[in-house]
Amino acid sequence: MQDFLLRERQGVIAERLRLNGRVLAAELALEFGVSEDTVRRDLREMAAAGLCERVYGGALPVSPAHGSLTQRVGFAADRKQALARAAAKQIAAGSCVFFDAGSTNLAIANALPAELELTAATNAPVIAAALIDKPAVNVILIGGMVDRQTGGSLGAKALRDMEQISPDLCILGACGVDLEAGITVFGFEDAELKRFATSRSKKVLVAATSEKFGTAAPHSILPVSHCE
Repeated sequence: MQDFLLRERQGVIAERLRLNGRVLAAELALEFGVSEDTVRRDLREMAAAGLCERVYGGALPVSPAHGSLTQRVGFAADRKQALARAAAKQIAAGSCVFFDAGSTNLAIANALPAELELTAATNAPVIAAALIDKPAVNVILIGGMVDRQTGGSLGAKALRDMEQISPDLCILGACGVDLEAGITVFGFEDAELKRFATSRSKKVLVAATSEKFGTAAPHSILPVSHCE
């Protein structure tokens, strides 16, 4: 009977996450007539199974931003291009910009005006290739082992290369964007590089499609309030 009740509770939790975009442990405990510890155990099990992401006091849906960079480029392409055009207008001529790996950031690189003078650093070879076609852009490629999922260089070499630049703007990739959880990503090393890049940058810009809002991934980068 307990196993059935557990499955029933978790089914309700999954449906609430789908409909409401967030659940609170205290509210679920009252509804189910169980302790908050029991609900927290349910949420831990669901998080371990990849069904939610735990945050303080409850849980959020898992970010949809899975898959390789190649797979993600084609997802919501029209919306990414609209975001890219808006983001490109925020880039000042003569500035130094770090383009973090990501499909939306690739769209931003492609949307830059050909005449915009810029120093652009990136850990993503595909973004570097797009920027090379911009005659007024000087390109710095951050090196290291390229991660297959993010499409960007990560690890010690990438961090050492990042130490050599102080960007005016960091265009940050994100898997989840939430007011409570902040900007989050799936990979530990990806998060490490992102935190370091943002710490060296004067401003941080996040261009994210709407399905990432109100979702979370395991590793936090910085609060939403620190981004433009």
